[in-house]
Amino acid sequence: MGTQVKDVVIKPDAPHTLLLDKHADYIAAYGSKKDDYEYTLSEYLRMSGIYWGLTVMDLMGQLSRMNREEIIEFIKSCQHDCGGISASTGHDPHLLYTLSAVQILSLYDSINAIDVDKVVDYVKGLQQEDGSFAGDKWGEIDTRFSFCAVATLALLGKLDVINMDKAVGFVLSCMNFDGGFGCRPGSESHAGQIYCCTGFLSITGQLHQVNADLLGWWLCERQLPSGGLNGRPEKLPDVCYSWWVLASLKIIGRIHWIDKAKLCSFILACQDEETGGFADRPGDVCSIFPSRWILSTLCLVWLVCLCWEMSRSNQ
Repeated sequence: MGTQVKDVVIKPDAPHTLLLDKHADYIAAYGSKKDDYEYTLSEYLRMSGIYWGLTVMDLMGQLSRMNREEIIEFIKSCQHDCGGISASTGHDPHLLYTLSAVQILSLYDSINAIDVDKVVDYVKGLQQEDGSFAGDKWGEIDTRFSFCAVATLALLGKLDVINMDKAVGFVLSCMNFDGGFGCRPGSESHAGQIYCCTGFLSITGQLHQVNADLLGWWLCERQLPSGGLNGRPEKLPDVCYSWWVLASLKIIGRIHWIDKAKLCSFILACQDEETGGFADRPGDVCSIFPSRWILSTLCLVWLVCLCWEMSRSNQ
């Protein structure tokens, strides 16, 4: 007797067009009501939320609706003496938010608003003897942080300050028999980690070290009959993996292995037709929690790019 695949059913009355105006209003409203419960909860990851929100608005041609000066001043207030940047004022600096801040300033062509030399020193100081990177001074090791480190340094034109051979060696030590990557050596493959590791190897010119067919097969198997993607085998589809899985496939040149039309239908069905934003999957209620808001913007970033690519292929 075969194993039943975990999946969802998309109802006939689910949204089937992209509600760009509602999503733009949804994102533009973020932060305008600083006493809201959701805004308060998002403090611990606000820098990343701002980055993804700006990216979406830029793709939709709505970047001018965001307060550029206020955002740049906020980033400046979050840089610490050590050079690292935090999620919000009063929080500890971390590589995750340092990258988000550098990406935002790059988008605004305002990288000199912060002390770049201190950022470089901060990132360099987090590399460990085995080539891995800690996320902050507390020492957690994860391949996400390897990606954040090289992405930050690449944007600043300073990749040469770290031990690149050791950095690459650590990421490759996290590659598994299925072609995927985990957060540390021996950890199971996960779509989010695969994005970070393939992104890292692409930035560092080491993408040839990946078995693209083996990894591509693992990634394309994340697509379920509903069209949605999951992050690991035997999990329900989740709209956020529309980014992590397809971005990874794009990096390794295997994006055509996914049924893009079915995926678009799945993502569109996850929209909240009243307020904008996305739920985890069709039929779920859009969560108020900020992590889901960020993942929703990831989805929208990819959907806008995906629809644009499909329109080009049909010309």
